[in-house]
Amino acid sequence: MRKLDWYIIKKFLGTFFFSITLILLIVIVFDISEKIDDFIEKEAPLRAIIFEYYLNFIPYFGNLFSPLFTFIAVIFFTSKMATNTEIISILVSGVSFKRMLLPFLISAIIIGSLSFTLGNFIIPPANEVRLEFENTYIKNPYRNRDKNIHMQISPGNFVYMESYNSTKNIGYKFSMEQFKNGQLKRKLFSNYVEWDSTTNKWNIHHYFVRNFNGMRETIIEGRQLDTVINLHPNHFNVRLNTVETMNFFELNNYIKEERMKGSKNLVFHLIEKHKRIAFPFATIILTLIAVAFASRKVRGGIGLHLGVGLLISFSYILFMQVSTTFATNGGLSPGIAVWIPNFMYVGLAGYLLRKAPK
Repeated sequence: MRKLDWYIIKKFLGTFFFSITLILLIVIVFDISEKIDDFIEKEAPLRAIIFEYYLNFIPYFGNLFSPLFTFIAVIFFTSKMATNTEIISILVSGVSFKRMLLPFLISAIIIGSLSFTLGNFIIPPANEVRLEFENTYIKNPYRNRDKNIHMQISPGNFVYMESYNSTKNIGYKFSMEQFKNGQLKRKLFSNYVEWDSTTNKWNIHHYFVRNFNGMRETIIEGRQLDTVINLHPNHFNVRLNTVETMNFFELNNYIKEERMKGSKNLVFHLIEKHKRIAFPFATIILTLIAVAFASRKVRGGIGLHLGVGLLISFSYILFMQVSTTFATNGGLSPGIAVWIPNFMYVGLAGYLLRKAPK
């Protein structure tokens, strides 16, 4: 490592953390002005607002947009170096452009690794505290509005509900089917099922059961049946952002469970998983684009570089939103949808690096 490398790394990391701090302060001011009425109306304690909400809000929001903050930071200080003819001096001294990229890559890898560790292992427990605060003092109680709920609760066992009342923990028009070797063995019908929190069992009301044994069939009827089913009311009271409280391994296990159940929200969970991997790589890709673009001295100076840089960063967000929309509504694979912007901007990075001053 040369003095030049340390100089660029200090510039890179210093500008990144300075810019992200300023932006976070602005975001916090706007967030307070938006939620102050909720805080007052629901009498949220000041200590909880500071330590439970904002102390956990800062790392979540900062990590969420760290690739874009990295991009803007590199654009700013690299453009300043180009304006002060520092880039030209470095290249004239015999340092190749590829060699000059090394400290930029080292810094981007440091930030990307930090982002991956934060997003997968440190921020999820903090999100649990933050979301609990939001559910208590900001958001209204969750109500399940799903209709015609189909779910596999274990291999070969399927349940159906016409609707579920998450306030009373009652499911209407309930049925449960049991299959073995592809054949229906048992089917239960009920007017409604109700969760008993004292016994942790389901009370099945006005039911009848059809048992199949080859060509023979028996029917059992009853008014009430208490039974244990591999199903809990929490399965119906899950918000989409609940996955933000899970670390990488918990999220993988949760996705396996949701895939077995046939959950309609599976695509959102897969998008969350792939974003946690794709965003750290985006930090490196956007860094290469920023260096290649901002290292050329132009007449517009830093202003032009920042303007075009903001345009590129917002276009990245736009492509990410469009591609994930295709995943949620168009049947596109969530993995491909999340990685499409990275693939596109790798091509842009390669083009700009070839055109960069050597």
